Formats: sequence, structure tokens, C-alpha cells
Amino acid sequence: MICRSSNSFFRLPGGQVHFRGKLWGLLALLVLFAGTVSAQSMRRLSLQEAIALGTQNSNKLKLSQARIEEAVTRYEQTKDNALPTGSVSYTYNHAEIPTTTFQLSDKAEPFYLPRRADAFLGSISLQEVIFGANRLKYATASTELLTQVARLDAEKDRDELVFDITNAYFNLYKLQQSRQVVTQNLVAIDRQIKQAKRFFEQGLVTRNDVLRFQLQRSNVELTGVDLETNRKIVVYNLNIMLGLPVDTDLAVDEIKTPDQLAATLATYVDTALVNRQELKALGLQSKVADNQIKSVQAEVMPSVLASAGANYINPSGSFIPPGNSYLAPLSAGLTVAWNFDQLWLNKNKVAEAKVKKTEVEISRDAALDLVKTQVNQSYQKYQQALERIRISQSAIEQARENDRMMESQYQNAIVSATERIDAQTQLFQAEINLELAKADAGVAYYTLLKSTGTLTQK
Repeated sequence: MICRSSNSFFRLPGGQVHFRGKLWGLLALLVLFAGTVSAQSMRRLSLQEAIALGTQNSNKLKLSQARIEEAVTRYEQTKDNALPTGSVSYTYNHAEIPTTTFQLSDKAEPFYLPRRADAFLGSISLQEVIFGANRLKYATASTELLTQVARLDAEKDRDELVFDITNAYFNLYKLQQSRQVVTQNLVAIDRQIKQAKRFFEQGLVTRNDVLRFQLQRSNVELTGVDLETNRKIVVYNLNIMLGLPVDTDLAVDEIKTPDQLAATLATYVDTALVNRQELKALGLQSKVADNQIKSVQAEVMPSVLASAGANYINPSGSFIPPGNSYLAPLSAGLTVAWNFDQLWLNKNKVAEAKVKKTEVEISRDAALDLVKTQVNQSYQKYQQALERIRISQSAIEQARENDRMMESQYQNAIVSATERIDAQTQLFQAEINLELAKADAGVAYYTLLKSTGTLTQK
């Protein structure tokens, strides 16, 4: 939801509510009406518990793990290609021969054949590549690198999930803190209404002054109803993210973040260049491209294969042949094969592999620029958030003093009810601004950690 006043705004998931004038300054902030909270049991979670639940129950992370396992099995399959290949077969043949007499010419003696014949044929062979120009070595190295890329992708998915949980956690924290301020606001308004009624009975103020305070309270209550809907949306979405029953009501703890950054911008940038998963992945992809170039170049080289085999021929028709009626030759061989046509067919394949290598290098350079930009933006946003906290703390002191003075003057009939309400509204607005600034600083801090690739290391 985006609520606007004449001089400020605050953002919350949902629609928009607009109020004009100083009277609605408080209503322009994120608040939660305490009286509308459901009576169901409340589960309090720390940020660490929320992250643990989310990572444990995330289907996205389970899918990432499945992809890692797929990459590992592909790597193991590639290594299996280094093992010898072998086959074995055993065949039984039965033949029916309609013509039993066979004569090549009129002068030749005829051959007399049986009406049927049976034969048993068996073979076994084993083959291994002795030299393949390291093509298998390059393929194995590439699949191992791609397995590491899959692991980096899983780490990146986990960082994204942790950040999403953290962001939702802070959104709920904003609502909780706003509710506390609104509760105080309602108590103060009730006290002011009681005082205004007493002054009215004494003839010190008009009926209109009483109505102004009552209208102020009604608007806070109505806004609280709208904002409670937003709270339920945040809780529902967070429950799904954490794998909890959707009807679970959640409460979160206050999170302390550093009040100043411990390092310079250059240090954070250097940390990001070392830790960001996409940069590591592109580095591995560059090595894969190198291996692909070498593998394509190796296709012009000859291969050397060793083989061994045995055959069994039994034409006797009996499963167990009589003596000297079968053959069982053994063989061994060494084969040198060379597809020399690759000398002219391989040139463009190598060129394509080199282009892909260049694409990876350009992508990595672009990613480096993007990472530096993201780190700088996150760094400046956190500095801004810290400054907003400082200003908000100063504004509270000013608003408290102004509210104290206006309360005293109102009791002495020096200022109007409108001026009294304005001072009160400014105080509560300043108090909410401080809580929201603290929460925004927390989000900015975790965004900075995410931009440096160290979010899950904290």
C-alpha cells in the first residue's frame, strides 16, 4: 500500500489510501490496528529460524539439488567412457533345405545336402581406446566443471530464497512496530477525547473540537482495518515460503543491524568479485569453452584401439558337439583409425568454439560491471538508511517538544484543537518513521550482503 500525505509517503504491499492535510499525517504511514488481530495462536520466529524453515522446505532448493545430482551422474557417465567396451552373444540357427542336391554344372559331381541343419555360433569381444587425442580427458573435465556450475547455481538460488525470506520478515516487522505506535496513538486520542469532553462541559471548547478528536480516532480505526488485510497477506505469503500451515499467525523479533559500515566501498566491491556465484560460474564456463576448443582440435588426430575376441562355431547340430567338430578361434588386434577429412572439415568447428569462448568472456566482463554497480547502489542505500535513522531520531525529539508545548497551550485555550491534533499527529508520524527507517536499514544491510555474495555466510 502507498499512503500519501501532503509532505511524506510510505510504501506497503496492497492498494492506495490518500489523505490530505496535516490531520492525516499519521494515517499516511504504515500502521496496524491492534483490535483487529485474530485470536488464533501466535508463533514467534527469529530470522534464523525463518531462514532454516524456508531452506528446509523450499521446493526450489530441492529442484536445485536434483539438478546437482543430475550433473554428478552425467559426470560419472563421462568417466565410464574410459572403461573398456565389451559384448558377448550366442546364437542358435536352424535351417530347412528344400533342395538336397546341388550341382554347379553338368560335368561336376553333385553335392548332397541334408534336409535340415542346426548350428551354434558364439562370440565375445573386448575393446579399449589406447589413444584418443585426449578427447575423453577434455570431455571429463568439462562435465566436472559443469557439475561445479550446477552447485554454484544452487548456492545462488539459496541466496535468493534467504533474501526473499529476510525481506518478508522485515515487512512483517514494520507492521508489528506500526501496530505498537498505533496502539499508543489510540490511547492518547482517547485521553484527548476525554479531556475535550470535559472542556466542552466547562464551556472552554466547542462541540466541533470534540468531534475533531473523535473523527481522528475513527479514521485511525478505519485505516487499521485496511492495513490488517495487508498484514494477513504478508503472513500468508511468509507461511507458504516457510512451509508452515497457511493459517499460522506469525510474530517476528527485532533485528539489530550495524549502525555503521565496517569497510569501505572498495572492500565490498573486492569481496563481491571473489564471492558472487555468477562470476564463479562464468569463470568455470570459460574453462569449459577452452576444453571444447581443445576437444574439437583433437578430432583431426588419429585414434588407436586395442581389441581382443573369441568365437565359437558349432555346425554339428548338437548343443554339446563331438570332438573335433567345432571351431573356437581367438583373436587380438590393434587398430589405428584416422578420419583425415577432419583436416578440412574441422576448421569451422574450431572457429565456432572460439566464438563461444569469446561470448563467455564478454558475458563475464558485463557481469563484473553489473556486480560493481549493484554493490555501489547497495552501499549508498545503506548509508542513506543510516542517515534517515539519525534524522528520524532528531525529528522525534523535536516532535515530542512540540507536542508537549501544544498540549500545554491547548489546556490553556491558547491553541485550537486542530493545532493540537497536528502536533500529536506529527509525533506519532515521527515515531513510526523511526521504526520504519530501522527496518529499511535492515533490508538495506542484507541487500548489501547479498550484493557481495556473503548473505548466507553471516
